[in-house]
Amino acid sequence: MADFKYEIVEELGVISESSKGWTKELNLVSWNGAQPKYDIRDWAPEHQKMGKGITLTKEEALQLAELLNNITE
Repeated sequence: MADFKYEIVEELGVISESSKGWTKELNLVSWNGAQPKYDIRDWAPEHQKMGKGITLTKEEALQLAELLNNITE
């Protein structure tokens, strides 16, 4: 697997935390120097390891926010 670089441009918030200290976070992340995207994934403490996640453009994030706002119990 090829190496890749990432930079967390802005930490937007923690969604949840596991008993092992990993956190599911929403961040603005630049992958391989590209334009930053909204990113949801699990991170180890200090961001030294990451789990699989999903990246979203601003438009996709806004659409997701709209869909989440329509969730009812």
